[in-house]
Amino acid sequence: MKDAPSIQFVKGVGPKIAEKLAARGIRTPQDALFFFPKGYEDRRHLLPLRALKPGMTVPVKGTVIGVHGGMRRFGGTRFLEVTISDGTGHLSAKWFHFHPSLKERFQEGETVILCGTVRFFQFQPEMHHPEILGKAEEHDPVHLGRIVPVYPEIEGVPPRVLRRIQWEVVSHHASTVKEFFPRWMLDEAGIPPIHDSLAGLHFPPSGVDASPLLSFSSPAQQRLIFGDLFFIQWTLARRRAGVMKEASVPLHWDKEIVDEIKRRLPFALTGAQRRVVNEILKDMSNPHPMHRLLQGDVGSGKTIVAWIAALVAWRKEAQAAIMAPTEILAEQHYQRFVSLCKGLPVRVVLLTSVLAGKKREALRKEIREGIAHIVIGTHAIIQEGVEFERLGLGVVDEQHRFGVLQRAALRGKSKTAPHLLVMTATPIPRTLAMTLYGDLDVSVIDEMPPGRKAITTKVIREGERKSAWAKVRKEIAEGGRAYVVLPLVEESEKLTLRDATKTAERVRDAFPGVGVGLLHGRMKSEEKDDVMRRFQKGDIRILVATTVVEVGIDVPEATVMLIEHAERFGLSQLHQLRGRVGRGTRPSFCFLFVEGQQGEDAIARLSVMEKTNDGFRIAEEDLKIRGPGDFAGVRQSGIPDLVFSDIVRDARMLSRSREIATKLLERDPALAQPEHAALARWIASKEAAVPTIG
Repeated sequence: MKDAPSIQFVKGVGPKIAEKLAARGIRTPQDALFFFPKGYEDRRHLLPLRALKPGMTVPVKGTVIGVHGGMRRFGGTRFLEVTISDGTGHLSAKWFHFHPSLKERFQEGETVILCGTVRFFQFQPEMHHPEILGKAEEHDPVHLGRIVPVYPEIEGVPPRVLRRIQWEVVSHHASTVKEFFPRWMLDEAGIPPIHDSLAGLHFPPSGVDASPLLSFSSPAQQRLIFGDLFFIQWTLARRRAGVMKEASVPLHWDKEIVDEIKRRLPFALTGAQRRVVNEILKDMSNPHPMHRLLQGDVGSGKTIVAWIAALVAWRKEAQAAIMAPTEILAEQHYQRFVSLCKGLPVRVVLLTSVLAGKKREALRKEIREGIAHIVIGTHAIIQEGVEFERLGLGVVDEQHRFGVLQRAALRGKSKTAPHLLVMTATPIPRTLAMTLYGDLDVSVIDEMPPGRKAITTKVIREGERKSAWAKVRKEIAEGGRAYVVLPLVEESEKLTLRDATKTAERVRDAFPGVGVGLLHGRMKSEEKDDVMRRFQKGDIRILVATTVVEVGIDVPEATVMLIEHAERFGLSQLHQLRGRVGRGTRPSFCFLFVEGQQGEDAIARLSVMEKTNDGFRIAEEDLKIRGPGDFAGVRQSGIPDLVFSDIVRDARMLSRSREIATKLLERDPALAQPEHAALARWIASKEAAVPTIG
């Protein structure tokens, strides 16, 4: 801005705070205007302490009646506890890892105002790290008596200070902001111009209804949410359009190969598999590359779909490459494909990092000369030195283990763009799929093969362990096998491996004469493969492992899954682990061990696993609980973080933003029309801030 080139000159900032704001990208008043609240608190009324209920986020006023020693021990953590009273009740405020000067802010007999979220401990209300307001601020219109904005944290800038800065910025600069979305986009999205509502986004008038603001459904908030989602959908729409412009060799199916496939299928395809196969083969017959995501729950039959597509590619004299995240999974696919192709002149090869020297060079030569028709492998497929003679189809299995760059590297192995099929057994909620994979068409296998039994799942508290282990003993006696899985904790991987080793030792002591194996990520590939083969053969009956068994382990005899510290896992990962059992004809069981005295929230979260085996429903719950940032694959997707929107809450606006982005791309792909000039500048500035987007 011409009249305010630096945030430093806004009242209340100065050089030191300006430096801290700059670390969050806030260098000018314009930047500050677009640093939006992550939520709001209704502070229009002070609440008496006797009226407090768990979960409320409210301001309270009381007299300090105790500053309990300054520091005490609680669960090994040092904290400060201050007790206040207002004549109707008492409340404890607690601060953990606090600065010593905090204690000096409280004097017995002094009146204070605290703002925070209420929780109860031993039937008494308390707040953790509430905001502190002095008596002098009781009538300050920035902090109390209104619906107050809650901003994302900025290190070294207290919430009260940041809120005051934003008040100054909004008061002096909000009216200067110009809209960059053209009128037709605002009308189609059903949102107001930015300058009409910017001030209200930061500091809503005290007379407005609080409920739309608190649910992020007010028109002004919807304007911001649309901007957040539109940029992502525009990026994906352009990426998709770029793929559609590329040339690819059409791979038409014919009746002869379809009849051959039908003769070789070990079972009848489900209706969902037939629908998905038709979608894939239709795409492969086009002169531009297929770019399709195949979602299917654990055991839904994605591998057989990939084999059908690979055989159609072979029929048209094109090579197919199937890339899996682990050597164990790659070898399983290889064995399955070899069995299904038996008697046909199809050369199926396995390429992993284990292969070395002359054998590796010989195999690369076969791939380069087109002698190898179907290449199955790990990351080794996309390494330098691997060249295909005529790659027509690329399949990426367990997509969430790979990123955009790996997908691009596989596509780059062909002179013309190959058809690309990416598969995942991690069900992705529709809203997240639209965000992560908006450049892909989506197929879903939403039907399980007949005979697949539901897995009985139970959350096991500390006192119920014996009953779970008794079930393991019974299943082992009847010919079953069991997994015992421990979480991999990044902060202390060595400790976790030690725990896995000790657990394996304890299991061996408890099950003498029964083969007990140990599997973890630090083992060499040959060691891991040896353990898995012995488990598949039955030499090992109980496998103690870290999460390396999450993906692609197929042992039909395994009927029990025990997961230690289940509270540390996301629901989708627990579902993946549970999918390692229930692959045979016998009933199967999954026990989720909860360590120590876990809160009711953890128990309630895990109880979803008891209620359903539907991976898509579990994924929706997981997304609601953890948010998209922690969901499988998000970090590798090349998608910027969402600032103001939530893809679960804002699913309707997500769909609308995708439609408008597609329409804009059709109307003015280069954004060359005068009415789109401001929009083009805004998009360019956003792209400069997210350099990973292609």
